[in-house]
Amino acid sequence: MDQKVLILDFGSQYTQLIARRVREANVYCEIQPYNFTISHPEEWKAIILSGSPYSVKDQEALHVNMDHVLGHTPVLAVCYGAQYVAQELGGEVERSQKREYGKAELNINLDDAIFTGLDKNSQVWMSHADTILKIPDGFELLASTEGIPVAAFRGKRHGQPIYGLQFHPEVTHTLQGRKILSNFLYQIAGCRADWTPDSFIQESVRQIKEEVGDQQVIMAISGGVDSTVCAYLIQQAIGDQLTCIFVDNGLLRKNEFEQVLAAYKEHGLHVIGVDAKHRFWDALDGISDPETKRKTIGKMFIDVFDEEAHKLTDIRWLAQGTIYPDVIESLSVHGPSATIKSHHNVGGLPDTLNLKLLEPLRFLFKDEVRQVGLALGVPPVIISRHPFPGPGLSIRILGAITEEKIRLLQEADAIFINNLRESGWYDQVWQAAVILLNVQSVGVMGDERTYEYVVALRAVNSVDGMTAEWSKLPHDLLAKISNEIINQVKGINRVVYDISTKPPATIEWE
Repeated sequence: MDQKVLILDFGSQYTQLIARRVREANVYCEIQPYNFTISHPEEWKAIILSGSPYSVKDQEALHVNMDHVLGHTPVLAVCYGAQYVAQELGGEVERSQKREYGKAELNINLDDAIFTGLDKNSQVWMSHADTILKIPDGFELLASTEGIPVAAFRGKRHGQPIYGLQFHPEVTHTLQGRKILSNFLYQIAGCRADWTPDSFIQESVRQIKEEVGDQQVIMAISGGVDSTVCAYLIQQAIGDQLTCIFVDNGLLRKNEFEQVLAAYKEHGLHVIGVDAKHRFWDALDGISDPETKRKTIGKMFIDVFDEEAHKLTDIRWLAQGTIYPDVIESLSVHGPSATIKSHHNVGGLPDTLNLKLLEPLRFLFKDEVRQVGLALGVPPVIISRHPFPGPGLSIRILGAITEEKIRLLQEADAIFINNLRESGWYDQVWQAAVILLNVQSVGVMGDERTYEYVVALRAVNSVDGMTAEWSKLPHDLLAKISNEIINQVKGINRVVYDISTKPPATIEWE
């Protein structure tokens, strides 16, 4: 790709958001750690320096070789990046007396291409602990706010433009931030808006054909968006050289294995369905710890996939639906992030297969995967599916797993999802799930007292799952769902609704 923007990550919570905004401008970009070696800077159309939780005055401040960054291509430095550029080039930066956080009004002091089309007093979002008191010699002040003397500045090195922004243009609270980023990309860096689903498909098909040639490819497919879009893309490139394996681990939604397998075959994918649910149930018998559940399911999946793969001949490639957030996680500022829990999705397929890895979606965000899927003709019913964890219902059953608990959860989950679809709420919710709690409660049905399970309904709205708000489902809809679950699913006598946000709560309960 000849239109690439490099984003150097100094650990900001907003770095992925910068990348998303660049992609939304139809410009390709990549995130790399702040200490990434830029061996050929001329290959990048622009470089963006992210913010950071650190102060440039901290002993543990993150340092980069400015000679490798500046003077080769246009640079946009955001927050910490702007403070670092100012300090390294001879300006003056000091710690603020208090953290400057929140909305501010941008006062543009000097007309510049980066502010083309902006309102005279535009709202921006501040979040920083340092203040730039003086910009480097030869640089010009572009904008300020009531409380910030230097909100934006510009300069040059070896003829290449350098822009510093003390505010965050990538967040929605900076009302015209996308315009600022677009101006930098198009007018200053000269980028073309040619990163589109169609261009991605065209280039990926060419690369897959070139890499794979006439060799055979195998991949695990789950019914989810990522693996499905990956399979369709590879199939478009090499047709029946691709063999997909869909494993029923006994932890899917009600009738999901049969329905998804039929849909794949109807659309021409070569899929082998494997009924392994009893093997998974036996392996999970008596296990309550969530992390042990995940590891047990992961190991069993590898065993089943390995067995199926060895039944095939002449396989040379293993395809996976890895997407960009997974890649970024492994390239975080200080190495892989501390493990909170094993990844929801199955990974680490066996090295004993001795296969080359094919990951055509590894530079796409989730929303881009959906756009590519639609362009490929993937059925909308799959594209619009809510995220579903690799360990399936196992992490929605608190405590030990039994076949009876799985049945109860599948029935309750089917009622919840069907009601969301019928009411038109399914597409308004990012993810919905039912959790079977490991407690029982007293109830009354007719003249009899019951002592049965409790389920929690969980519905959230999110963009990428990093943060989430609980969905404000109508009370009458919740009442209808609760009534149907209690009346139709023998073994459940109480339904509650989870109104926790992420953070502090996670979307899944385990």
